[in-house]
Amino acid sequence: MKSKVLTVALAVILLGALMVSTELAAQVQPNGHIRYKLIVIDTFGGPQSSLFFGDARALSNPGAVVGQADTAIPDPNFGNFNPYVGQNPFLQHAFKWEKGTMTDLGALPGPNTSNVGWITESGMVSGLSTRSTIDPLTGWPEEAAILWKDGQMIDLGTLGGYEAQADANNSRGQVAGFSSNTVPDSFPSPIAPFCASPGGCLPTYQVQQRAFLWENGIIHDLGTLGGPDAAALLINERGQIAGQSYISSTPNLATGVPTVDPFLWDNGKMIDLGGFGGTFGGAGWLNSRGQVVDGSNLPGDLTLHPYLWDRGVLMGLGTLGGTFGFANHASDAGEVVGAATNQGDLALLAFRWKNGVMTNLGTLDGDLCSIGDHINSRGQIVGISSPGCSFSAGDGRAVLWDGNGSIIDLNVFVPSGIYLGLTFLESGYINERGEIIGVGFLANGDFRALLLTPCGEGEAGCVDAAFAPAISHPAAHEPSKKMPSAAPWRRNNRFHFPAFSLRN
Repeated sequence: MKSKVLTVALAVILLGALMVSTELAAQVQPNGHIRYKLIVIDTFGGPQSSLFFGDARALSNPGAVVGQADTAIPDPNFGNFNPYVGQNPFLQHAFKWEKGTMTDLGALPGPNTSNVGWITESGMVSGLSTRSTIDPLTGWPEEAAILWKDGQMIDLGTLGGYEAQADANNSRGQVAGFSSNTVPDSFPSPIAPFCASPGGCLPTYQVQQRAFLWENGIIHDLGTLGGPDAAALLINERGQIAGQSYISSTPNLATGVPTVDPFLWDNGKMIDLGGFGGTFGGAGWLNSRGQVVDGSNLPGDLTLHPYLWDRGVLMGLGTLGGTFGFANHASDAGEVVGAATNQGDLALLAFRWKNGVMTNLGTLDGDLCSIGDHINSRGQIVGISSPGCSFSAGDGRAVLWDGNGSIIDLNVFVPSGIYLGLTFLESGYINERGEIIGVGFLANGDFRALLLTPCGEGEAGCVDAAFAPAISHPAAHEPSKKMPSAAPWRRNNRFHFPAFSLRN
């Protein structure tokens, strides 16, 4: 699945119906305390489970969670992996967790891996599965776009090539993603045209990669903004689609690839959302109002600013005084969260933008940097606070900004004596009931998908933040041999600005 990984040193980054219930009301007790129960989502016999956030929706408002978990079966293609799926020594299967039951969604027949990143309120899920065939153009296992609906796994086909990926779907059964065709092409994916690290950029399919809309059993090529390649990343209930596309076939001298702009596809037309004069802009979130947010770089490609596109207007949101920032999510009310640098680029800090004003959300005590990942309609924001600002695996703590100015380390909800050594690394999504998903790791470095559910007084397994035991947090964890160098739960690895770094 596409990975949205942020590494500050390299500057790499990267609602459904309102459900008011007694569970939501019970989250904040009369004494002002917040109570949560932690659920650790297990595996299918292998070492790790994970989920995606970023330009993903792995948690529905009814509380269903989707992700992927390792089986105990070694992947026979380990070492010759599809870079759009990722490398894992074990086969992974997509899962759906709901009301305490974890369901294996399976994969296509054969020794194949499946991933998921999107679930609707009605429970339809989109993602991918590898095939038991090798792409003759690339030499790696083929990738199929999959929709899980009514207990069935539907292979959505391709636009003529050997590869496809489903990125998002809606309750109408429409699916957005990208697929290869048969037209020769030498450019890398418009999702990640720059290499974040040696071997870190997504290579070309050797044929064009095109954005698609699948509906009623038919896959449609959405076209491009003028270049050879495009990718659809997000879709809302109105059927609007957001993504990224090359705007021409002429490479820029500085990057070696054409300029990439975000787009909104609406009523059969692909709209260029524009940019701030640089060579790259992303599409990180699309809300139900058709608003798009992310970041766009400025002339010279040395700086990046967050933007909000709304009804034909591209609005720069500014920064917290520095030169760099990006937006991760926009609520249906138009509130935006993300991260931006302060004056002098000394720190990257989570922000909340509302009605033209950007507010610094701050960090946990002793930390330098933070990122806001997602906001719900109640103004609750989740993300990460980090002492070292690398945001690599192990350098951070999951946090909740509760809407009244308080920041809570979500590790206080990890019960003592259970999953000894479990660290809640990052919280990536919060639904309308206040349920939170994120990722943590065990003492041996194995990752786990996590779910926090709000609860009332007296419920078993609940922890009150006000009375939680103190938890010691080292500045950075010592990576184990099992721990990957990049966080495996983010999608859409898009930005690379080698001249940017925090100044200290």
